[in-house]
Amino acid sequence: MGEITIDDFHRVDIRVGTIVRAEPFPEARKPAIKLWVDFGAPVGVRKSSAQITKYYSPELLPGRQVLAVVNFPPRQIGSFMSEILVLGLPDPDGQVVLIGPDQPVPNGGRMF
Repeated sequence: MGEITIDDFHRVDIRVGTIVRAEPFPEARKPAIKLWVDFGAPVGVRKSSAQITKYYSPELLPGRQVLAVVNFPPRQIGSFMSEILVLGLPDPDGQVVLIGPDQPVPNGGRMF
């Protein structure tokens, strides 16, 4: 992967939000969970589909803070429109572990 400039980095809008709703997504091709994440004003609540079923269940996700890219164009995933990319890291088996702050922070804070 090539180097990027600081301007390239600043074009990616990564913000913190709180999961306010999570539902199973049984019609997805790969096991996934539908998420609604509140980023506060001016971004608001945005939706995402996340393949995070190894470590997370819908009933345990509300209240958790996560990082997400909020300036990608929406993407249709089956019958669901995903508006953000929730960020994670792979475990040794390639399964997603969510990224979030280790202390509570205000929703909408931009990563720098």
